[in-house]
Amino acid sequence: MYLAGRYDDALELLRDALELYPLSAELHVGVGYARLAREEFAWSRLAFEEALGLEPNQEDALAGVGETLIKLGQHERGWACFDRIIALGFAEDHDLMLQIGRTLFRENMFDRARSFFELAVEHHMDSAEASACLGYAAHRLGDESGSIAWLRRALEIDPSDAEANVYLGNLRYDRGEYDDALAHFERTVPADHLEELAIWRYIELKKAVQGAADSDAELRPWLDRFAELTTTLGPEDRLLAEISARLPDGTVRDPRQLDFFATLLTELQGMKRRNSDMHDVELADGTKYFGTWDDIVLQMKQDDADWAGGAIADYMEAIASRSSREHGVHISITDAESFIRGIAAAGLATIMT
Repeated sequence: MYLAGRYDDALELLRDALELYPLSAELHVGVGYARLAREEFAWSRLAFEEALGLEPNQEDALAGVGETLIKLGQHERGWACFDRIIALGFAEDHDLMLQIGRTLFRENMFDRARSFFELAVEHHMDSAEASACLGYAAHRLGDESGSIAWLRRALEIDPSDAEANVYLGNLRYDRGEYDDALAHFERTVPADHLEELAIWRYIELKKAVQGAADSDAELRPWLDRFAELTTTLGPEDRLLAEISARLPDGTVRDPRQLDFFATLLTELQGMKRRNSDMHDVELADGTKYFGTWDDIVLQMKQDDADWAGGAIADYMEAIASRSSREHGVHISITDAESFIRGIAAAGLATIMT
């Protein structure tokens, strides 16, 4: 269920399993990653820490705690978790090194990410994925020649690696090496692409280099995939993207200047969603919290000396009962948002955003 993206179903099954096996560290780790996939970072951290309470050196739990700490802005503590994994002797764990490296890479910590990718390559010289990841990190660190070398090595090991072909194709395109770029794009299929930049470049190169037309059958799957990736944009986003892609005289920008355009298309929706899901809440005593509704309630509970080790549901019920007695205001505890809005109505907090 988790691998299929059915995180709610996976979480429900894991909860049922924990009813039967509450001392299973592996099940708590599973809950942590399901929560992490749903971007419930504080809850994810709690699940991983439950696992570490049962098995203090559980490497997957340490990796999960490290990732959630970084997501919550506690970088030094997150890095310490990853360093502990190395100290425990897991440097030869190929998948774990790549997982940690990718976590750091996603957070723009490219130099630290590179060190874990290097460990993966050191212990697994035949890993195309590890070599490719080193190539991605080198590129982000400004080492273009090193990036190309590592990506070429990855493709020597596995010529069908779609991610590496797309990345190297884009690098070749940016250098004006259009024949090489097209050769790499042609090793992929439309379904390999999660962003539209390389698809757009492939279509344009097929037209410019091989004289293809939009009506050609071989381009149809690529045009369909391009349309599929861009249909989630609203009218205002499309207008902004189109304006950004054009010069003042109305002509389209040089394709090599369209990286911002591609970034705009792929990140705009995600930025809006992330921003809309995050909130600022200030309690009457001046304590401030930031995060999703669930994150904020968990942080409030952990800051309450009487409830730091208690259950979320019991904490919410206790606060709601106290509010009813002292302020005559009913606070719903059906979900985190209703609870926070309830304490705001009782004058116990202010919702800033």
